[in-house]
Amino acid sequence: MAEVLKVRKENQIAYLTMNRPDKRNSLSDDLVSALLSALKDAEKDDDVKAIILSGEGKAFCAGGDIDSMKPGSSPKEVMDSMKETSVLTKTILNLDKFVITAVHGFAAGAGFSLALASDFVIADKNTLFISSFRNIGLTPDLGLIKLLADNVPLQTAKEWVVSGRRITAGEVYTKGIVNRLSESGNLLEDATEFAQFVVEGPPISNRFVKYLLNHASEFSHEIGIMQENIVQSFMFQTQDSKEGIQAFLEKRPPNFAGK
Repeated sequence: MAEVLKVRKENQIAYLTMNRPDKRNSLSDDLVSALLSALKDAEKDDDVKAIILSGEGKAFCAGGDIDSMKPGSSPKEVMDSMKETSVLTKTILNLDKFVITAVHGFAAGAGFSLALASDFVIADKNTLFISSFRNIGLTPDLGLIKLLADNVPLQTAKEWVVSGRRITAGEVYTKGIVNRLSESGNLLEDATEFAQFVVEGPPISNRFVKYLLNHASEFSHEIGIMQENIVQSFMFQTQDSKEGIQAFLEKRPPNFAGK
């Protein structure tokens, strides 16, 4: 039986490829568990500077696994199941390292949530993003409502969710959700090329930048400045800061070690 998740590490990038092509990489319990484990392993691995999440086959992710849904389940059973699955987007958001999703085919439902939860999105130009919960009489999950509300105007979020229509990669790009459109047909290669500024950057600084930006809306201006000052006072003590300043003075590229 094929593994539901392919994992490889190359040139300081961890590649996580969802591998349920016959189910369009819908999120089964096994796949969710494998993804959580792989993300946590990559976070602990000092040789990994960035993570690229992709899907095998014709689509990135079709959302939740319909086959595993039980119509007769009690509200508590559904709540317990959703609580376990929703840890996935929370983990991506809170991960110390940057996650890049390479999206193709379509990202539907929970697949849309995965893309929104990641730090950067590279999408094949023909990708479709879909929030089709209305078609089965349900509401969005896996953090999709909050993630949409944080990333696009409220009226846009309402239209996408209530209509359930297919949204083109170009339209999503214009809303700032997609960082780059892949025109070449080599999506993973384009995502790898995009990831280089993360790989070559200072890991400790990247960690704090992700945290501060992800939580910036929670801070007042005064608290935001205080947070920056506290972090900066720590950053000046790191070897990476000393290396960066020295490299600047010597007019050469810095060699950050994450220390």
